[in-house]
Amino acid sequence: MSRPLELKPNVEARLLVLIGGGEFSFGETRAIDEFLLAQMPADRRTIAFLPTASGSAEYATHIGKHFQSIDPTVNTINVPIYRGRDSRRQKNLDLILSAGMVYLGGGVTNQVAETLVESAADLAIRDAAAKGAVIAGIGSSASAFGSHMRDMRSGGSLPGLNWLSHVVVDTAFDAANDVALRRLMSIPDVEIGIGLPTGVALAVRTDGATEIIGSGSIAVFRKS
Repeated sequence: MSRPLELKPNVEARLLVLIGGGEFSFGETRAIDEFLLAQMPADRRTIAFLPTASGSAEYATHIGKHFQSIDPTVNTINVPIYRGRDSRRQKNLDLILSAGMVYLGGGVTNQVAETLVESAADLAIRDAAAKGAVIAGIGSSASAFGSHMRDMRSGGSLPGLNWLSHVVVDTAFDAANDVALRRLMSIPDVEIGIGLPTGVALAVRTDGATEIIGSGSIAVFRKS
């Protein structure tokens, strides 16, 4: 019998949701998106969207319309953090802190590493999580919550946000080609590797308990 997946969050987060990927416009993340919206605080129906990984301001507009089609009470605000100095602007930090959900869009891991790791914005997201906001990341941004993430430019690794101790996450995971995840698992202090396919998400609670959202399964590798 497989062991239940229990993680060791470094952050006081009521709910962290890591999404393997998927096109919301094609309905690939519908079950996950409905779950996210249902978990938002009733008195905070604003989503703070960070386009950091993609650099696209239009991303927030499109996903905002999608979320509002599911729940008309929600409003999505683009938080324009594209480079390091943006992560220090008080206006951006205030948008994060007031939101009921902070959603990090997909794109390139390197952008997340260069802009958010050890930043004021990361601290603000941690504070928002401690106040009960739902925190979600998709694709490259989901992989950033581990201790390390894949360098999409060189094929090596980059330091992650380290919300999850000794954990690496590979998104858009394909069990037939797990080279990228095994490479991350070779990092000495990594103990658990998680592969998240498209259309599947892993929800992590404050105590480290986990739940799979969406249709499909995840892959978990543990070092002996």
